[in-house]
Amino acid sequence: MPAKTLEVEKLQDKTGNIYETIAVMAKRARQIAANDKLELDDKLKYFEGFDDDDDFSFNEEQEKISKEYEKRPHPTERAIGEMMEDKVYWRRAEEF
Repeated sequence: MPAKTLEVEKLQDKTGNIYETIAVMAKRARQIAANDKLELDDKLKYFEGFDDDDDFSFNEEQEKISKEYEKRPHPTERAIGEMMEDKVYWRRAEEF
C-alpha cells in the first residue's frame, strides 16, 4: 500500500495544536480497533463448541469472516479520515 501524504496544517486547525490532534486521532484509532475486535470475536464465537466433524466447513466460514475484517482500512486510516471530516467529538479536560 502506498503511503499517503497528510495535510498537516488542516489537521492542526482541528484542535489548534498538532500534538493534541495526533493524541485525539490515536485514541480514536484505539477505539475503532477495539470495536472491530469485539465485533470479530462475537462473529467467531458462534463457531465455538461444534464437533470436529464439521471442522472443514466451519474453518472456511471463519476464514471468510476474518478476511472480511482484514480488507477493512486500518483503524489509524479511518481515524484520520474521521478527523478530517469533523466526525470526531473531543474536548479538553478543563472544559468539563
